[in-house]
Amino acid sequence: MELNKYTFLPGVHNTKNVIWINFEYTLELKYNLRQRFPSAKWSQSQKCWYLPDLASVRSALGLSQIEIGRKLIENIHVINHKAFTDFINQLQLKAYSPNTIRMYLSEFAHLLIILKNHSVDDLDEKRIKDYFLYCVKTLKMSERKMNGKINAIKFYFEKVRHQPQMFFDIPRPKKPVALPKVLSKPEIKRIFDQVQNPKHLLMLKLCYGMGLRVSEIVNIRVEHIDSERMQVLIAGAKGKKDRYVNLPESALNALREYYKENRPKDWLFPGQYSGAYSPRSVQAIFKRAMTKAGVKKKIGVHGLRHSYATHLLESGADMRFIQKLLGHYSIKTTSIYTHVSKSSITAIKSPLDTL
Repeated sequence: MELNKYTFLPGVHNTKNVIWINFEYTLELKYNLRQRFPSAKWSQSQKCWYLPDLASVRSALGLSQIEIGRKLIENIHVINHKAFTDFINQLQLKAYSPNTIRMYLSEFAHLLIILKNHSVDDLDEKRIKDYFLYCVKTLKMSERKMNGKINAIKFYFEKVRHQPQMFFDIPRPKKPVALPKVLSKPEIKRIFDQVQNPKHLLMLKLCYGMGLRVSEIVNIRVEHIDSERMQVLIAGAKGKKDRYVNLPESALNALREYYKENRPKDWLFPGQYSGAYSPRSVQAIFKRAMTKAGVKKKIGVHGLRHSYATHLLESGADMRFIQKLLGHYSIKTTSIYTHVSKSSITAIKSPLDTL
């Protein structure tokens, strides 16, 4: 598809951001468009083809990306525009992950919007505490959200405005200790049996078979697969750490068949717009398979990673090796699986049984 024969213009259609596609109509150009972008749709009202305005679509079309925080700053008073821009720049300089940047921006913008025409730089410690209390008591924000909010605002004052230890006596909400939700091996097999698409099935099998986060499975590149050593490089994972995981022997043939059929060039699992596959799409595949399999547990695709760690522990694997395979910084994070491991619980006999 020769992109120079088409023009692309961002717009809005049915309240959603889209990219309009204009071209001098010929059957060939229409065919090429549909071949390259099967999800392109025709708007009867606008008499024009369009695609969703996504980062992956913009990348495929060679368009500039949407400026970070553009929508949020529209709701912030001009007096705090510089503060918000400085905040964005510092986050990018620190090379925070896209998810962290998105979360920090949302939490900091919430404060700035509430402040209206009052400068955030004029806030003292008491007023910041009052804001946090308002979020907890009036807005009923959860402990997890409050910790994210404190981290974001702490980042602004300490890393952007260089006011060290401003938050030293602000108490942190205590996080609830929630045990990871796991699936049994029969449940996982039933779920896999419901997935007909070989690509989708392989993604789910590797999530479980290598204990991967959904962000890790979609970011595997072809070059990361080392079938000689039966290892896969997980590059730039959480905390910007690389690690190697073992490639399951049972998945090798399926992986080779998938490669022969699809010939991926860069990403092992490319999305429909040439970029990496969407994590949301993997979640949707898993949810559909769970429903078809009749598994009623409230659990997402991350449950495959939890199940991997739990099943390894039950099979007698050393905790330190599991920590390394999962990419956990602390053994304390890995040790939570001892609380859900069936072998560690069932080994203990109730005193009632000894009467």
